[in-house]
Amino acid sequence: MSRKLLVLASFAVLLPLAALAHAQTPSQSGPYKVLQTVKVGGDGGMDYVGADSANRTLYVARSGAAGHIGVFSLDTFAQVGDIPNTSAHGAVVDNATGHGFATSRAITMFDAKTFAIIKTIPVQGNPDGYLNDTVNHRFYDLSHSAPNITVIDDKDGAILTTIDIGGAPEQGQFDGKNRIYVDIEDKAAIAVIDATTMKMIGKYDLSSKSSGCAGLAIDAKNNILFAACRDHNDMVILSATDGHIITDLPIGVGCDGATFNPATNEAFSSQGDGTLTVIKENSPTDFVVEQTVKTPVRAKTITLDTKTGHLLLITAEYGPAPAPAAAPATPPPAAAPGAAPAEGGRPGGPGGPGGYRGGRGGPMIPGSFEIVVVGK
Repeated sequence: MSRKLLVLASFAVLLPLAALAHAQTPSQSGPYKVLQTVKVGGDGGMDYVGADSANRTLYVARSGAAGHIGVFSLDTFAQVGDIPNTSAHGAVVDNATGHGFATSRAITMFDAKTFAIIKTIPVQGNPDGYLNDTVNHRFYDLSHSAPNITVIDDKDGAILTTIDIGGAPEQGQFDGKNRIYVDIEDKAAIAVIDATTMKMIGKYDLSSKSSGCAGLAIDAKNNILFAACRDHNDMVILSATDGHIITDLPIGVGCDGATFNPATNEAFSSQGDGTLTVIKENSPTDFVVEQTVKTPVRAKTITLDTKTGHLLLITAEYGPAPAPAAAPATPPPAAAPGAAPAEGGRPGGPGGPGGYRGGRGGPMIPGSFEIVVVGK
């Protein structure tokens, strides 16, 4: 090979490597930073955190034997209420009806002003994720085991229907009009649901780009979906109208939540490896990783306070991992098809690693549970 050809060949190899390195090391500098960490302590596992910006409250679900939902002020982070005896993954409020719902084993319906439990609603499956249809005033319980979705009337807690989406749902979004989107973690797909009929009308395939999608955010104005995926550590950005993939961008390891701020045209993905990825939507066809914010490790779920633009995450510190147990002489029997996983036993379950491949170590250090506030 001639010297000229050798130089050209070397350049051809180095160029994509340089581009890849650039894509995987987004800027650490930028406007966002951790503004505050609030030690709230308490026992129990954790999964989702949810902001009710209108009523200035933050719901923090704690799971386990002493499960409860702590309610905190979004302005001072002082605890303003508590929903006892509720081992849940998360909670959301419908401001029109004044009712809240938590994804406990039997769905907990509560008063959003007094936090008193109104009733519990027995459902099938294993309640986990959730969303609220703010037009039809319906609560969607998302379960990894069948039925995948149970739809509940926000007004009286009546079960309206169940929906089989053919896989394990993680996060869902409502477009504010007539479409609900739910990412299917084990199928590399997003289910599309008609909010009026409460029926699945299609699926968007993400397998050409990624899989294991755990977070889902939406730009409802421009009909853009942001699917945060664990298996390739990327954010797949696609059209909510027809599902065509626009691009994908790198994020951190162990994502378990995503959100979008329409006031700034930014999408956010939180990861268990101690990073929060900020993606800027310059236009409906132009997206860039704007910043990677350093956060405490295992702060993997996220919610947005739309009034302040602040992002709220939750995490805790853990002791050293216990020594691995000896392998049993006889392997345990396989779980029956469709059986619900043990609480906390799957990535993303209460207290589980949420897909963070670093694991969570040993027991939670007492008093270490905290709320993390990120903003400009």
